[in-house]
Amino acid sequence: MRTLYLDANASEPLRPEARAAVVAALDVVGNPSSVHGEGRAARRILEHARAQVAGRFGCRPRDVVFTAGATEANALAIHGLSAGRRILAGATEHPAVLRAAPGVLTVPVLQDGRIDLAALEALLADGPPALVCVMAANNETGVLHPLEDVMLLCQRHGALLHIDAVQVAGRMPLSLAASGADSMALSAHKMGGPKGAGALLLRPGLDLVTLLPGGGQERGRRGGTEALPAIAGFGAAAEAADPAAAARLLRLRDGIEAGAGVPVPGQMAPRLPNTACLLLPGMPAETQVIALDIAGLRVSAGSACSSGKVAASHVLLAMGLSPAEAGSAIRVSLPWNAPDDAVEQFLAGYAAMRQRMARRAA
Repeated sequence: MRTLYLDANASEPLRPEARAAVVAALDVVGNPSSVHGEGRAARRILEHARAQVAGRFGCRPRDVVFTAGATEANALAIHGLSAGRRILAGATEHPAVLRAAPGVLTVPVLQDGRIDLAALEALLADGPPALVCVMAANNETGVLHPLEDVMLLCQRHGALLHIDAVQVAGRMPLSLAASGADSMALSAHKMGGPKGAGALLLRPGLDLVTLLPGGGQERGRRGGTEALPAIAGFGAAAEAADPAAAARLLRLRDGIEAGAGVPVPGQMAPRLPNTACLLLPGMPAETQVIALDIAGLRVSAGSACSSGKVAASHVLLAMGLSPAEAGSAIRVSLPWNAPDDAVEQFLAGYAAMRQRMARRAA
């Protein structure tokens, strides 16, 4: 049976350029902080990857802080930029943001999943300066937040803006400088790089309180010896990712939604080109995921970052869906190398699943 991987928002398949960079870096024995020849060779790989990430995402190489992933990058931003500030985060943010610090105030979202700008402005006006945390795109629905409007509100009220850009990076044009944000979190494996590497991008001149002091690596902003192979793969993936491929994924995504014929939460909002959230009332998401997996279709129910748990999505609940509805949605997220017949293969398996479940319920 041919399998079809449709869980790219959990992790993209490794790009060949990233694989080659990882393998090459594995043969470099030196520590990037060492001053001898082997150490300098490792440092060259590290700084090349830093330049690749900076060039792709619109910042200076010196303002790229490598981390173990986006969860750490988000935590570093929230810990390092929130001194004396309230933390405001959208209600549909990833748990890595919502649980990064105590006392996070949530900003409601509209029914289409976009952040409620009026509610955000009211919160910004009512109290001390804030650190606002907004994801560029939601990992479950693909909904894109109006980042320019959020940025203008933050500037008007003296707030800092942190963007979790994990799902947009490599899929759509993205620039820290153009966004006006103060910081931005990235993850290597969400753009076709290896797991275990991420980055926090910083606005020039921004002071940051470190979360891991360590030995002073990353200009004193993140201690610990850098994971050179993973970072090398990160840089290669960042350079290889082609946002222009979005048009092809959008055609496939639209074909899946049209053929499935079920409600799509967030469909009226701008969304990622590769992401479809399909709602099948009366059928638990876990049942759907298992049935489709048996048929060779790899999809997910909400975020994959909850230790394998399947429960009603906090994202869909925040959008006004009932617990029963929120518990019956699956996420189909097309990878960069999705085959041209992905629509036909998915729809055949999806229709067969629905027919089997209908017969059992009869």
